[in-house]
Amino acid sequence: MPDNAFAHRVRKKTGENVFQCYQCLKCSTGCPMAHAMDILPHQLIKEVQLGLREEVISSRTIWVCASCLTCSVRCPNKIDIARVMDGLRQMAHARKGRLGDELVPLFHETFLRSIRGRGRVYEIGMLMNYKFKTKQLFRDIGLGWRMFRKGKIRLLPSRVKKTKEIKDLFNKFRGV
Repeated sequence: MPDNAFAHRVRKKTGENVFQCYQCLKCSTGCPMAHAMDILPHQLIKEVQLGLREEVISSRTIWVCASCLTCSVRCPNKIDIARVMDGLRQMAHARKGRLGDELVPLFHETFLRSIRGRGRVYEIGMLMNYKFKTKQLFRDIGLGWRMFRKGKIRLLPSRVKKTKEIKDLFNKFRGV
């Protein structure tokens, strides 16, 4: 059932007026993650305009978005679509109930926990934590080994000097 106030709540949260979108498709054609999305960015914006809150909030798209800003840069109406995606993720996370893909939010949480604890991502530790939680410990072991051999991931974590400041930032913005 359409939620007529949904687009206005999205605008209030993000500062972006999705009603300026006239569906030129530039966001979707330039998106490097479009292949993994269940709803393309231009379609998602249309669903926000139509008040299809459940479809939007439960979509995989908002979690797959890499926030690379390609869509935002390409938009002729200067809609910051990446900001809309961030706002929708926050709305989905705050909402109780099923998210579009339970593994994607878990990945985000594990990723941020790694940054909070070490100041930057320690890939092996973060991925082991994620794989343990998803009970898929050996699923991508071949890919991991190839990345390690090519020097793409490090065995030991690098150190950051100001981890306390990073933890303070996480604590400050926890409820935002």
